Amino acid sequence: MSKDLTKKAAEMLLKGATLLSEPCPYCSGVRVMKEGHALCINCGREPEKKEIVGVKQQTEKTRLEITLERKLSELTRELEQETNHEKQQEILRSINSLIETTKKLQHKQ
Repeated sequence: MSKDLTKKAAEMLLKGATLLSEPCPYCSGVRVMKEGHALCINCGREPEKKEIVGVKQQTEKTRLEITLERKLSELTRELEQETNHEKQQEILRSINSLIETTKKLQHKQ
């Protein structure tokens, strides 16, 4: 991390920039964003410009989608090991609900 990048990031923060929760896609470093301009404090790369509102909405959707995928994987493993027919049906209903929710999210994007 160079002193110049740290200084530039500090100046951006003082002028109202925000720290991004998503790491740099190139080096996983910390990034700051101001007026659609994202700067990685570690490598200095600047990915494509995005509006701050768009980034927040995309982040929330991504977290939800990741959670749904994780739950779907957990239920799939549980279904593989379940021998009780009623419990299998219950798990399948839950899986179906997760799939429907995922489809709804994809259609909104």
